[in-house]
Amino acid sequence: MDSEQHDPTARDRVAGPGLDRFYGVIPAGGVGTRLWPLSRAAAPKFLHDLTGSGQTLIRATYDRLAPLAGDRMMVVTGEAHQDAVWAQLPDLDRTDMVLEPEPKDSAAAIGLAAAILYRRDPETIMGSFAADQVIGPVEVFQAAVVEAVATAATGRIVTIGITPTHPATGFGYIRQGQALDVAGAPNAKDVAAFVEKPSEDVAREYVDSGEYLWNAGMFVAPVSLLLQHLQANEPELHAGLTEIATAWGSARQDEVMARVWPTLKKTAIDYAVAEPAAAAGDVAVIPGDFTWDDVGDFAAIARLNPARDSSGITVIGETPRVYSSKASGVVVTDTQRVIALIGVEDIVVVDTPDALLVTTTEHAQSVKQAVESLKAHGDHDVL
Repeated sequence: MDSEQHDPTARDRVAGPGLDRFYGVIPAGGVGTRLWPLSRAAAPKFLHDLTGSGQTLIRATYDRLAPLAGDRMMVVTGEAHQDAVWAQLPDLDRTDMVLEPEPKDSAAAIGLAAAILYRRDPETIMGSFAADQVIGPVEVFQAAVVEAVATAATGRIVTIGITPTHPATGFGYIRQGQALDVAGAPNAKDVAAFVEKPSEDVAREYVDSGEYLWNAGMFVAPVSLLLQHLQANEPELHAGLTEIATAWGSARQDEVMARVWPTLKKTAIDYAVAEPAAAAGDVAVIPGDFTWDDVGDFAAIARLNPARDSSGITVIGETPRVYSSKASGVVVTDTQRVIALIGVEDIVVVDTPDALLVTTTEHAQSVKQAVESLKAHGDHDVL
C-alpha cells in the first residue's frame, strides 16, 4: 500500500463544503453470527479479510474515509477488540478509540461518539460508517459523502441510501422525497419515510418505482442536531451518554463508564434518532450509486469472491488444500486439512481448528440458528 493512503495530509485530500468540520466515526461492533465459525466474539468479521483484497474490513473502511477526514477519525468498539484494532489502525489517535464494556446497539455507540465530539467542538459534523461493509468504487462513495457533508452543514441529518440492484428483503428502505437545493450537493433529497424490511413482492414494487433506496445505516450529521433528537426521543439514554462524555479524558472516565454504560438502553440509531427526525422534516438522503455489501453471510462471500478458475469453487485461506470435481460453492479454511468436494453444488465449507461448518449458499442465513443452539447448549468455547 502506498504511503499516501496512510498519510492524512496527502495532497489528494478531497475538498467540499463542511469538510473542515468533518469527523469520521467507525462503529466496529457485532459478532456476525451468520459467519460462524470464521467470525466469533473474539475475532468478529470486521477483523477479517473477506474479499481477498489483503485488507481487513475495518482497515478498508478507514482508508476510504482518510482522504475526507484526515486524522479526524474515531473508532467505537468492544474492550476485547482493543489490541486487534490498534494493530489494524496504528495511525489512530489514542484519544479516538472509544471502548464499550459491553454491546449496547448503535444508538449508544454513535450517540457516545457524538457526545464526545460535541464536547470537543460543538460545530463538528460526524459521519458514521460501519466497519464491516464492502464498498466500491471508492471515489463514488467519497463523492456521496462529500455531498452528505455539504447537506449536513445546512442543518440536516443525512443518510446515504444505496441504489437497489434487486428486491432485497433483508434491508430497510428509504423513500425519497423532494429534491433539495443544496450548494455542493446536487443529488440531495428530502427523506419522505424510512420503511422496515418488506416482503419480496413489496420490495419488487419499491425497486420498480425508482423512489426507494436501501438503508445502509450511513449517517452524516451535525453532532448538535443528532444529540438534540436523541434527547427528545431517548432522554435517559442522552443523559447517560452526556455524563460519560463529560468525564471523558479525565481521571473519572473509567469509573463513570463502568457505572453508567451498563444502565443504558439498547436501541438502534434508526429508532432513536433517524425515524423521528425524518418525521420532523430534519433528514435528507444522498443516493449512493456505488456497490455495497454488508457481508451478512457466506453466500455474500461467495458472491464477492467468484471462483478464480474453472473448478467452480471459491477458496479463501492462506494455505488451502482443496480438491473439487463437478462441484461449486465456497471453502473458507485456516487449517492444513485436505478438503475434497465431489458432485456437490453451492456448498459452503468453513474449516477451523475447533469447528467445521457445512451448509449451502441457499441456507447460509440459517447459520445464526446453529450459533444460538450452541449457545443454548453451553458450547461457549467455540463462539
